[in-house]
Amino acid sequence: MSGVYINPKTDFAFKKIFGSKQSTDILLSFLNAILYQSRPIIEDLEILDPYQAPRIKGIKDSYLDVKATIVGNKTVIIKMQVLNVLGFEKRVLYNAAKAFSIQLNVGDDYTLLNSVIALTITDFEMFPESPKVISRYKLKEQDDLTDYSEDIEL
Repeated sequence: MSGVYINPKTDFAFKKIFGSKQSTDILLSFLNAILYQSRPIIEDLEILDPYQAPRIKGIKDSYLDVKATIVGNKTVIIKMQVLNVLGFEKRVLYNAAKAFSIQLNVGDDYTLLNSVIALTITDFEMFPESPKVISRYKLKEQDDLTDYSEDIEL
């Protein structure tokens, strides 16, 4: 009898494999492999509620596949996307900016903001002009490419 498996690209399976409390070791290994070239930089993490509730009425809700806190108090948001839908690139930016901005409450100092890494896994070529499998983006000065900050990485 052949084995039955669940497609890991479905929302349910992806969240079960990477975003459940019992799969912390799998997520830790996956993030070290993708973010840190398999170096054991992340030794522990905390899986968080992936629902990014808006603080202001009327602001669009965000549902992520996985959200976790890693070394350096960085937040990692992970989204698995199978279909190349119109505006997807903007959704990646929106979710990263929202994860960054919802950290503060009224009266909090901006120095309390921690870095956010938006990890997007696609089942399509997001950048067909690039031969790379993994692309990394951060805020840079347009002409001399100096870093603005390390606070938001895509």
